[in-house]
Amino acid sequence: MSLFQAVYNLLWGDLVQIPLPEGSTLGLSLLVLILVPAGVYFTVRTRFLPFRLFPEMLRVTLENNRRPDGEALSGLQALIVSTACRVGMGNLVGVVAAISAGGAGAVFWMWLMALLGSSTAFIESTLAQLYKQKDPLYGGYRGGPAYYLHALFVPKGSRRKHSVVAVLFALSGLICWCGISQVTSNSISAAFYNAFSIPPLVSTIVLVAVAAVIVLRKRATVRVLDVMVPAMAACYFFITLFIIVRNAGQLPAVFSRIFAEAFGLRQAVAGGIGAVIMNGAKRGLFSNEAGSGSAPCAAAAAQVSHPAKVGLLQALGVFIDTLVICSCSAMIMLLTPAELTDGLQGMDLLQTAMGYHLGNFGVVLIAVILWMFSLSTFLGILFYARSNVAYLFGDHPGAQLAYKLLALVMLFIGGLAAYQFVWDLGDVGVGLMTVFNMIALFPLAPKALAALRDYEQQYLHKP
Repeated sequence: MSLFQAVYNLLWGDLVQIPLPEGSTLGLSLLVLILVPAGVYFTVRTRFLPFRLFPEMLRVTLENNRRPDGEALSGLQALIVSTACRVGMGNLVGVVAAISAGGAGAVFWMWLMALLGSSTAFIESTLAQLYKQKDPLYGGYRGGPAYYLHALFVPKGSRRKHSVVAVLFALSGLICWCGISQVTSNSISAAFYNAFSIPPLVSTIVLVAVAAVIVLRKRATVRVLDVMVPAMAACYFFITLFIIVRNAGQLPAVFSRIFAEAFGLRQAVAGGIGAVIMNGAKRGLFSNEAGSGSAPCAAAAAQVSHPAKVGLLQALGVFIDTLVICSCSAMIMLLTPAELTDGLQGMDLLQTAMGYHLGNFGVVLIAVILWMFSLSTFLGILFYARSNVAYLFGDHPGAQLAYKLLALVMLFIGGLAAYQFVWDLGDVGVGLMTVFNMIALFPLAPKALAALRDYEQQYLHKP
């Protein structure tokens, strides 16, 4: 536990402190110091891709996405798999945690992380396409940061099967996804107890049983996510839209509160502005995953006509996640009177907010939606894990099965585990992944930028 806490403090603690008025300070963590400059750098190098090519992202999403063969994923299916993790726990419990710890101002910093992270997501996902490999176990393709890190550090023709940095990334990913497995069941057990008075053990057993039926079948994961993710995201969006329309008169005050607390003098003087920024940035990263190296594990599995198409799709995924779905969760909570939610955290806060807007139906509804979001997150991270397990242990079905069983055990344990520890475990994993992933992104970025230029010449600048 001491080692775990030391790594957590290194990644998320105040590595640099900037003096503020009244003797307070703004603490910046290692992850913020890495991701924010990286986001700015890649946004400039891609010539402001999130704004300039947003219409093209939508066009690529809506074009014919039929799979080239019966095993490889289409670009849209790769987006759905990554969205299963993005539009999942981070959008419900993650936003709750950010606002609980950092106030309304944390929402602004989540938005900013999404705008900056979109270009980073393009770079890492395009690289995953450029360095993908055939997958003899599941068919189609596999890849991700472990594979392009290997290409960066191991010369062509070398007999070395592993790179140290690539191994560290793969292990960090497996640790992170075990932590997320615990978060999913932990949140579900709390939500179902609040909504239905179902004992945590019972709700956890049901979740683990359903998840096991899906993940232990070779091709069931993508088929289930193809149906589940669009349906649950649309349902959550339209419910939130209904709540926003009913409370339209409060929107100016809500947005004023978000921006006031993001930059407000009161928070700075009280020394709280650091918590606002840090919690928004941390939960923003945990939610949209840009730069962490998670989504490229899905991006590599796609078979498309040009590598940059997958990069554009994954860049759009960051927008869908943070600017749409996370904002939905934030609005549900911020449109609730503060006196009802003071002192509440986690699922208690979100369910109280839904109860205020929709009565008992809202409490039940958010529990059901959370169940779907949590299951989709678990299925998505098990898909991510395939390529990392294969990199570490080779093409051995036993290794794949062993990790699935481990994740199912973590899913079960999480239903009864302490809330803060399971979040910290996920934070440590995603932080380590980000550090190792960024080691490759900067030196290999020219290849992704060259792919972007080639794509624009072929598809956007035709004579």
